[in-house]
Amino acid sequence: MRIIFVRHGEPDYVRDCLTAEGRRQAAAAAERLAGEDISELYASPCGRAAETASYTAARLGLPVTTLEFMREITWGGPGVPHAGHPWTLGDMLLEEGFDFQGQDWRAHPYFRENAATRHYGEIAAAFDAFLLQQGYRHEGRRFLCEGCADKTVALFSHGGSGACALAHLLNLAFPYVASVLPYDFTSVITLDFPVREGAWVFPRLELFNDCAHIRRGPGGPTLQQESE
Repeated sequence: MRIIFVRHGEPDYVRDCLTAEGRRQAAAAAERLAGEDISELYASPCGRAAETASYTAARLGLPVTTLEFMREITWGGPGVPHAGHPWTLGDMLLEEGFDFQGQDWRAHPYFRENAATRHYGEIAAAFDAFLLQQGYRHEGRRFLCEGCADKTVALFSHGGSGACALAHLLNLAFPYVASVLPYDFTSVITLDFPVREGAWVFPRLELFNDCAHIRRGPGGPTLQQESE
């Protein structure tokens, strides 16, 4: 099974919808995804993600299932610097030499009382439940393939909630992923889950931040750290 993560198009955050440029990006993404043999579409309930998904839904003639748990995260908490912004705090941890392999980022003062950490936990648990419905049981760092189907699904979400999901599925620290794996509007990210009945399998990152379907501005990519 493949899961294709797609970030929403350029947004009007105030109205929670796409800008004219965002709609162009969403239409281009729909054409890009048309050849991926997608059988199921999912989207965050937020307007900008749902609107982005609607272009692919129209192109493929498929319904969109809303995943409430993939709505964009919030951040902040008492005494947390930089209003709890996970991307800034992730950069700070890297600069400070934080040991992401040996230490738990959730216990660090930057994240212990940060709302982003709570959202991460909620998304991790909900995504495991979603994968269980797809036939994959997540235990520890492994996935047991139980009645899995060979199919491709697409999920339209956000820089924050998407980073939470990717970090959990790839067993990486969320602030580390936020800092070193940023991605652009309507970027395509593909995770492949091998289908081997009764075997432990591990998701493989096949494609990351594919934006060939859109023209980037003169300033380069619009990454999560700079926009949300």
